[in-house]
Amino acid sequence: MPPPAALLPAVLLIIILQTAAKPTLTITPTILTNPSEPITITWSDIPSPSPLDYLAIYSPPSSPFDLFIGYVFLSNYSQTHLSSGSGSLSFPSLPNLRSNYSFRIFRWSDSRHHDHDHNPLPAPKSSLSLASSPVEVGFAPARGPDQVHLSFTDLEDEMRVLFLAGDGEKRHVRYGLKEGELGETADANVERYEREDMCDYPANGTIGWRDPGWIHDAVMTNLKKGVRYYYQVGSDSGGWSKTYSFISRNDASGETIAFLFGDMGTSTPYRTYYRTQDESISTVKWILRDIEALGDKPAFVSHIGDISYARGFSWVWDHFFNLIEPVASQVPYHVCIGNHEYDWPAQPWKPDWAAGVYGTDGGGECGVPYSLKFHMPGNSSEPTGMRAPATRNLYYSFDAGVVHFLYISTETNFLPGSKQYDFIKNDLETVDRQKTPFVVVQGHRPMYTTSYENRDKPMREKFQGHLEPLFVKNNVTLALWGHVHRYERFCPINNFTCGSTDSNCETWEPLPIHVVIGMGGQDWQPIWQPRENHLTDPIFPQPERSLYRGGEFGYTRLLATREKLTLTYVGNHDGKEHDMVEVLASGRVVIKSEISVAEPVPKLKLVNESQFTTFVKVASIVVFGAFVGYVLGYVSRARRESSGKNWTPVKSEEI
Repeated sequence: MPPPAALLPAVLLIIILQTAAKPTLTITPTILTNPSEPITITWSDIPSPSPLDYLAIYSPPSSPFDLFIGYVFLSNYSQTHLSSGSGSLSFPSLPNLRSNYSFRIFRWSDSRHHDHDHNPLPAPKSSLSLASSPVEVGFAPARGPDQVHLSFTDLEDEMRVLFLAGDGEKRHVRYGLKEGELGETADANVERYEREDMCDYPANGTIGWRDPGWIHDAVMTNLKKGVRYYYQVGSDSGGWSKTYSFISRNDASGETIAFLFGDMGTSTPYRTYYRTQDESISTVKWILRDIEALGDKPAFVSHIGDISYARGFSWVWDHFFNLIEPVASQVPYHVCIGNHEYDWPAQPWKPDWAAGVYGTDGGGECGVPYSLKFHMPGNSSEPTGMRAPATRNLYYSFDAGVVHFLYISTETNFLPGSKQYDFIKNDLETVDRQKTPFVVVQGHRPMYTTSYENRDKPMREKFQGHLEPLFVKNNVTLALWGHVHRYERFCPINNFTCGSTDSNCETWEPLPIHVVIGMGGQDWQPIWQPRENHLTDPIFPQPERSLYRGGEFGYTRLLATREKLTLTYVGNHDGKEHDMVEVLASGRVVIKSEISVAEPVPKLKLVNESQFTTFVKVASIVVFGAFVGYVLGYVSRARRESSGKNWTPVKSEEI
């Protein structure tokens, strides 16, 4: 009996596969010396090539065919695939996942399923296997740790360094004032979490869990103020990292420099289960430019929630730390917790009024990777009520130069009577304004925003009822928030009412300036202007209290002296300044600039112009090669160019 007509394509393909040359798949190199080393993959003799032929990436290599970590469609990367069934592509980098990689080519015949960008989303169970790599790709042994990043401790003469290794062997940091003379040594403490510590799916499922490695945490002590130190991490048996350097803290300098943003995420050179954030590459690139331009001035980075957007897929954290290492190995990288680090159905604090606020955005991680992969000052923590270790790095503060920085958690109890509320109240009331005339508060979900996001309305009401009075009473200078993936600056405000900026006015009082800075890289955006082809989408009017709303990805740069604090919004598409606000130590706003994209304000000259230009060139060439800029930036640039200044409307699950 002849086969049914519906089965003829599959039968013909099997006949072709049996009679044609066997498909080949090769990978070079097979031993990597570092995560930034590119990998080239070549294939040939794929029969009857299809636009739905895809390369699936596996780690560990023995993973079942339906548990890849990512995939790429071959025809999107090679112009010759559809015409000849052959081609090649290069991944600019793959993280060390403490296990080797393998690669397999499949053909998918059903394009009904799509990802967030409306691209085909393959299903391995309905795919035909065409070729597998005969060898695995791994990392050279004894090459030193990965994912190096710094943070402040509670003491001014210390600097913490965290890094990742594939085992729990004792490792160290060695450091000193000269690159070739690292005479001081500190031992690292070691921590690790297991699959059973994850609270929900997919983090505790085979689809999301991978070996997270061993987290090493060491503290460099007795540092001189404001000088450059050199350091390495590792061990003689396990290998040492390359030599990094940083400028030690100097709270007596009379100057503060910081780079601040939220919701950055990371990028992967392949598609994975959720969309990743290509714009994060540009954010890191421009911040690195600014850090290089500083010369020997200390600075730090502040990332206020929604850190990696791993959402339970552990390898995304590895991509994130590889992305930020060029920055975070030079300056302290500080964070606060967001919904995508924490939310899970059984979280301990979920009052009735917040039933619609907290959900499953954390992908079952319940704050565990966030808590162990970072180590912020202070000792705040809250139990998870499960096997998982207590959630840490919730609220803390420190002085940096002339600014007191307070970080809060919008994901755990902040109401009167809670430990966090008491901490916030006491911290704000005991700030030494002679030492730090400026106070900056940071948290993830915003107290003020004009985006349409009803789910968080109860949260904002609680903020305004309980925390805003503390901010106003204690003369907070700036309140910075993420969560909404836009930049928005408000007037000095209290209870939705703008205060006077004229210190000669009888009713004048210093009020906090709220700024939403969630434009670090996540591209689900609220729409503030009507779009030609989306006339039914909600439009968000701009009330008087909102002085500037920007739709450009980027970050903010804070520069403060004893007399004045300046916050500048830098856009990713050109690296220029698009908005600026300046505040005197008295709280009076002296400049409120609404700068158009076409006419950016002059650059802050942190060094002379010739030095600045040199640093820009060096950073641009060395850090991000042309291939990275082309391959990983292409999708984001194309999306932006095709839609002007507008992005996809925000969906509540993507905030």
